[in-house]
Amino acid sequence: MGDVIDLSGDGGVLKEIVRRAKPDAISPSDDFPVVDVHYEGILAEDEKVFDTTREDNLVFSFELGSGSVIRSWDIALKTMKVGEVAKITCKPEYAYGSAGSPPDIPPDATLIFEVELVACRPRKGASVGSASEDRARLEDLKKQREIAAAAKEDDKKKREEAKAAAAARIQAKLDAKKGQGKGKGKGKSK
Repeated sequence: MGDVIDLSGDGGVLKEIVRRAKPDAISPSDDFPVVDVHYEGILAEDEKVFDTTREDNLVFSFELGSGSVIRSWDIALKTMKVGEVAKITCKPEYAYGSAGSPPDIPPDATLIFEVELVACRPRKGASVGSASEDRARLEDLKKQREIAAAAKEDDKKKREEAKAAAAARIQAKLDAKKGQGKGKGKGKSK
């Protein structure tokens, strides 16, 4: 996708979309401030993974704007849609600053996160109005998860098709080389 967006305006939080969400996917909002994400955190300095939800396949949930995560996450997640995967680069002042987060994150560390927004939902205990509104929200959440699953499946299918196409090209080149080798020997007899 390639385009890097400066979300903080000072280069402190950069976002690069790795996989776009479906056009009808929803974003976090005042009605849906709680987000579920998959992520992998990497130290920019040595590319060491310091935290991930991918190994145990659990989602990390938090409420945007509540102060429960680093500032860069509050900034970046507000710009994402369900099903989107983005690479978020966070300068120290938008992450853990000069204190770091020992033992895994040293002081003044720039962090890179690959984040997938899996879902967004209302906060627990929020007044949800009528039962029909509640059902509509549940349907929205179900739709978000289906969209995210479909996007993952599409990506997997595209990767498999690309691998198959590459293998076919390699095989065609090998077959062409075999054919050229046989033709050269026959053409040189006098």
